Amino acid sequence: MKKLLVILYILPLLSFNIIQEPFDIVGRWSGEDKGDIRFINFDKEGYASFETQGQIIGGKEFLLDGKKGSMRYKINTFTDPVEIDFTITKIKTKEEKKLLAIVKTIDKDNIIIAMTFGGIRPISFDDGNSMTLTRVR
Repeated sequence: MKKLLVILYILPLLSFNIIQEPFDIVGRWSGEDKGDIRFINFDKEGYASFETQGQIIGGKEFLLDGKKGSMRYKINTFTDPVEIDFTITKIKTKEEKKLLAIVKTIDKDNIIIAMTFGGIRPISFDDGNSMTLTRVR
């Protein structure tokens, strides 16, 4: 009878779900890469842009080699680490290139991001492929 009471007491405690706050990437993030301050911007509409040395690549519309393009992002928060796919599209031809990334959350305003070109997602965070970012707004 004691065992039954203990089980009845413990069972409700085990049924509580831990509610994790959803990861929100939207905002302007700043980090340093090889001495250069870089920014990554994520907007609510799904557009992303990279900014370094005053040059902006990405967003809803930008020029690259004289051709108009856009850069969108998709985030998968159901993986560990979180996955982000950046898709750069030439507006006229609809040609696409992907930049694949993984993200480790430090806290709601600090992350580590690792990314590679060439369609291969990084599997780890190391000095050659990753950067710590801080949300600035």
